[in-house]
Amino acid sequence: MLNILVVDDEKEIGELIDFYLQNDGFNTIKLYDGDSAIDYINNNGGDIDLAILDIMMPGKSGFEVLAEIRKKFYFPVIMLTAKIADLDKINGLSLGADDYVTKPFNPLELTARVKAQLRRVNKYSSEGNKNKNFIDAGALHINTDSRRVFVNDREIVLTKYEYDILLCLAKNKGRVISAEQLFESVWGEKFLDNNNTVMTHIARIREKMKEDGRKSKVIKTVWGVGYTIEE
Repeated sequence: MLNILVVDDEKEIGELIDFYLQNDGFNTIKLYDGDSAIDYINNNGGDIDLAILDIMMPGKSGFEVLAEIRKKFYFPVIMLTAKIADLDKINGLSLGADDYVTKPFNPLELTARVKAQLRRVNKYSSEGNKNKNFIDAGALHINTDSRRVFVNDREIVLTKYEYDILLCLAKNKGRVISAEQLFESVWGEKFLDNNNTVMTHIARIREKMKEDGRKSKVIKTVWGVGYTIEE
């Protein structure tokens, strides 16, 4: 039985979500504020398969709970918002949210979105190992056991060096990694100033992702510094 964490300060909504999820065979953990959620996640995060978080809550907000989750865990997170606001959506996605549902919502739609997110995780994690063998950064998904890479639900086939470059950036998502650091990490040799190997490989990765380097949504170029994959 899969475990779904539901965090919403409106108890009626929590009970409604709980009713529909339990009817579909899920086990739910209901909490009503962000502080309790963070305590539970820190102690039991490895047992959570998906979280549903309200944004506006007493104490810690849903965004703060999400940020705490993404320090250690990669299970899917669906955010609940009482208003349609682009800024809320951008903030949530930048912190690692997987989906959004706007209140008032149809509980059947929410249940369908839960199932869709869980199917996606199972698809990318071939042996069903939660969290530890799966790196998720926006549109990018990497199964480190099978070395399979997906971008926007489409699998791309990479060479050994292309994969190792992408994995290095994904493991350090949010940080800017220089071409020198990437080369020495992947090839294990000293980097020379006129070495364009990393740039060439990143161009090939972007080509396989069908991305224009100037408008890349996965690997960002920080001119004069290096490359990064945003969290």
